[in-house]
Amino acid sequence: MDFLGEKWITPFVKQSFVTCGVSINMAAAGLVMGFTTGLLEQLGASDSPIPVDDASGSWIAAIPGFSLVVGNFIVPSVMARYGRKTANLISIVPLIIGWIGIVLANSITALFIARFLQGLCMGMATSLGSTLIGEYASPRNRGVFLMTISISIAFGVLCVHAMGSYLDWKTSAIVCGSVALIDLVIVIFSPESPSWLADQGKYDECKKVFRWLRGNKEEQELKNLIEASIVVRESKAEANVRRTLLKKIKSNVVYFKTTITKKEFFKPIFIMIHIYMIGQWSGVNILVTYSIVIFNRVVGPDCNIPLMIMALDGHRIIANIFAIYIIKKAKRRTMLFTTVGINVLALLGLAAYTYAKENRLFSTDYPIIGILLIHLLMFAVATGTISLCFIIAGEIFPLEYRSLAGGLSVLFYSANLFLNVKTIPYLLNNIGVHGTCCLYCVVILYCLLIAWWFLPETKDRTLQDIEDEFRGRPMTMEELKSAQSLASWKAYNTDRRCSTPVV
Repeated sequence: MDFLGEKWITPFVKQSFVTCGVSINMAAAGLVMGFTTGLLEQLGASDSPIPVDDASGSWIAAIPGFSLVVGNFIVPSVMARYGRKTANLISIVPLIIGWIGIVLANSITALFIARFLQGLCMGMATSLGSTLIGEYASPRNRGVFLMTISISIAFGVLCVHAMGSYLDWKTSAIVCGSVALIDLVIVIFSPESPSWLADQGKYDECKKVFRWLRGNKEEQELKNLIEASIVVRESKAEANVRRTLLKKIKSNVVYFKTTITKKEFFKPIFIMIHIYMIGQWSGVNILVTYSIVIFNRVVGPDCNIPLMIMALDGHRIIANIFAIYIIKKAKRRTMLFTTVGINVLALLGLAAYTYAKENRLFSTDYPIIGILLIHLLMFAVATGTISLCFIIAGEIFPLEYRSLAGGLSVLFYSANLFLNVKTIPYLLNNIGVHGTCCLYCVVILYCLLIAWWFLPETKDRTLQDIEDEFRGRPMTMEELKSAQSLASWKAYNTDRRCSTPVV
């Protein structure tokens, strides 16, 4: 870390460096999901060394969505016990092994195992990403750094689609594995999270890392962080002295039963389940995982499909960058309903166009219409539908229950990812593009109705304020005293800069 601490390197540059380690790991999700586009196309060829059909191909594409759950439930305990940096390092290991497994694969079973390991990384990175950036970055930079998650995923998809168009799948896997190794080096030279160090009572190291990351202009936040940690550690120590093991178990059971009945716990989970459903059924998986298939069916096989795919991926990156500006200006609800509304219109337009094309209602084919509709869908997905999933998830969960609530909601995220990717070939083959798009619209509109009724506005509000709205009242003094998390003690301070989402 010392070699990065020269005076001419500003705190912003240092925060950018550690964010890079997180973002490249998140880009792995784009590489993993986008890799199947070229992989399945090449494995479907007559001379393929590992022949696959639609059923086995859909399993290869969907398995990461299943193993994502396992990674998501592994990472909270690793983060809490061994630190954020260690958890980030551990998450990269199955990714590297997975890419090596793909390079060496000579059977479908080997590909299944490799993809399962890659899904573990995706699950761990999903939980790690927003947490690490939130703890590393200054409040004024946090929103921009959080948006690098979506941009990184989009850039990963672009790169792997480009490689899949011109390289064989094993060469592409070698390049992807090399990217993971680079990320491993960056994470090794990144510091541990100052919040975790404070929670472990390592206050001198916490001060050193915090000032290395933030400079000397955020001393009040550092003071609050350490003071809160001291109070919480003392409270836990006193509780441990008074409790036997049996009492602790009973206390945890009572705590869980009490927690799941709290509005500030179950309402955000209910909302995020539907927000994640919007993201997964928006059509993004068709555009990322089955982009060759969708261009063949909508535009036709005579077009330059590799160029079309790379242009679409480039559009996604531009839309993600554009979203950074929009997120700073627009309210969350306004942005969600606008972009998802455009998403629905694009799906309905694709449904109408492909239905008319398949039933020869056009006297002449108009491929430009199909291309524009696909790009309109990508614009909506990249600008808001997907990006807002990460933003809202980082703001809506109460700090005290963030790990548990986030883990439960990501369980549904994973289930929807797996179900959506697994059923794409079946839906396209049985009800066509138009039927698939209409089905997606029904799911999205239902979820959008839930969001309309239950999702509060979160922009420029403190996390405690959002939590109080879900609860229906501010926390009482007794609740503040009994709270066992570092974050909930921070709520008692009048200076809430450390938890205010400034984007």
